[in-house]
Amino acid sequence: MVIQPRYPQVVRVVQAVSGPVVGDVTGEVERGLAGMDLGRRVRAGQTVAVGAGSRGISGMVDVLRAVVDHLKQLGAEPFVVPAMGSHGGGTAEGQRNVLASYGITETAVGCAIHSSMEVVELGSSPGGIPLWQDAAAAGADHIVLCNRVKPHTMFTGPVESGLVKMLMIGLGKEKGASVCHRAVMDLGWPGMVEELAPALISRSKLLAGVALVERADERTARVAVLAPDRWLDEEQELLTQARRLMPRLPFDAIDLLLLDRIGKNISGAGMDTNVIGRKDTVHPPAHHPGVPVRLIAIRGLTPETGGNAIGLGLAEFARSRVLEANDARITRLNALTAGDPAGAMLPVDFETDAEILDVALAMAGLRPPHLARLVWAANTLDLGRTICSAVLAEELPDGVEVVGEPFDLPLDGNGNLPDDLSDVWDDPAAGNSDVLKLEA
Repeated sequence: MVIQPRYPQVVRVVQAVSGPVVGDVTGEVERGLAGMDLGRRVRAGQTVAVGAGSRGISGMVDVLRAVVDHLKQLGAEPFVVPAMGSHGGGTAEGQRNVLASYGITETAVGCAIHSSMEVVELGSSPGGIPLWQDAAAAGADHIVLCNRVKPHTMFTGPVESGLVKMLMIGLGKEKGASVCHRAVMDLGWPGMVEELAPALISRSKLLAGVALVERADERTARVAVLAPDRWLDEEQELLTQARRLMPRLPFDAIDLLLLDRIGKNISGAGMDTNVIGRKDTVHPPAHHPGVPVRLIAIRGLTPETGGNAIGLGLAEFARSRVLEANDARITRLNALTAGDPAGAMLPVDFETDAEILDVALAMAGLRPPHLARLVWAANTLDLGRTICSAVLAEELPDGVEVVGEPFDLPLDGNGNLPDDLSDVWDDPAAGNSDVLKLEA
């Protein structure tokens, strides 16, 4: 009688990262702003609100500093406002803390940060929907928004996450974000954008927008400084580029995806639904053909998320410590404001990784557990280095290579994996430790 292994052997795999890289982000921002000749509109002593969001965006401190410096050269008095809807627990201090967690402080960007949940109404859209905006931004002489353009985790349309979304939802604070998400229920995402975005663009004191596109390794691939009347048109092309460069799991059919962490700094949904294939269906039936990831298990939250565990509802399993770290009030507020209560629902939890593996791998169809298609990743943003079942090494897609020899899952005496996948990559016992990230 042959006793089969309890779990699959695994290998480390590295993914090539392609796309352009902006070597001097600060310089690109300055050149873009200079090309707009903003001095024709900005007068000495005028105030400018500079919007910053709640995402972990590469180089954002440098971008904001470059915008602030340029405005100061024009004689203006810039200040930063959090443009993040209800994030940060829906409080002024919470939103200031979110910015600080990304290094966005008054010292770092060179100007004051005015954080408040107070909003004013700018009128209404053609269909009668109220238009809400951060009171400090609405009271300034001008507004500049800075954000990354990328596919949205819930909605699909010509524009998704970027400057337009920040204007409608982020700068609307909790009240504006809630109105927008309710409007989506009746109008759909494209209809809501068509209804609200032109009205807000025309009624806001917008001066410019700085839009960033990132590669899969979070390096800046493009900087675009856009005039507000071009946002709706030009964001579409930026979104196409962002979709082409976004991170991807190295395999199309996965039985179990282990994620070290989820969090708001990783994705607005905690984990990127575009990556896991759950943008349209939270829990696709695992037996349906074409399901990219049958089961997902969450092992932790990022420190930057501040207890916001939005995205729990996307997973089937979680370590018990994840539920203990969940700030239910903050997570609930985010989920309800976004019109996504499913995002805050709780998965089945277990104390150890071994318990999750035993249950999940037993659900992988007729394949015995040691042949299950397992992928272990740090999160849905950092996919350059992952660990997967050795059986998957036989079907590597282009741009993916195995590093080292197969090895057993490094479970400790308590049945837990190391907290960070990177610890396994740096462990000489797990194959060759001399690893270089491939770059096309």
